[in-house]
Amino acid sequence: MITIVDYDAGNPTSVKRALAAVGVESVVTPDPDVVRRAERVIFPGVGHATSTMAVLVQRGLDQALRDAFTAGTPILGVCVGAQLLLTHSEEGDTPCLDLVPGRVRRFPPLSPELKVPHMGWNQLRLVREHPVLSGIPEQNEFYFVHSYYLEPADPAGVLATTEHGIEFASAFQHRNLVAVQFHPEKSGPLGLGVLERFSQWRPAC
Repeated sequence: MITIVDYDAGNPTSVKRALAAVGVESVVTPDPDVVRRAERVIFPGVGHATSTMAVLVQRGLDQALRDAFTAGTPILGVCVGAQLLLTHSEEGDTPCLDLVPGRVRRFPPLSPELKVPHMGWNQLRLVREHPVLSGIPEQNEFYFVHSYYLEPADPAGVLATTEHGIEFASAFQHRNLVAVQFHPEKSGPLGLGVLERFSQWRPAC
């Protein structure tokens, strides 16, 4: 059973439907105690960093996510849910959960043909093996919607990068946590594969 964090944004219903498509049971909850006791957690994306952190703090979900991480619970962060796992976001100058050292930065001014937000299909360049991303072909496309990008402090944790004017980390890992900037629930069969493998992943730590 996978627990999906509900913070009144993040499109948890889409994640739940995607998990059901690969035969994985899940529950959507705003209850910090349920998150704290979960077998696995998905922290989904969509939303503004400042308002999302405010809801997490108000509901006690910030500490519940920290407790789940400390307990070794497998956690998957998606888009904003990935960004808030880092230390700080430039979006609203927001202190984040600080489960992984690093920052979230806004895309710099890009050439006219490259828009911000980065929206649509783009490719992952896999730079390190990980069970959750195993089996992804060299030619691949995943769906992105974001104006800010991940910058983990330790480059050794980066699993994949993507190009959009600059090269940025599109997936990283740290202990029992994996984070992806793309939306696996909107990325067709390849994205469903990521969710299915996460449901089976057993972290070494």
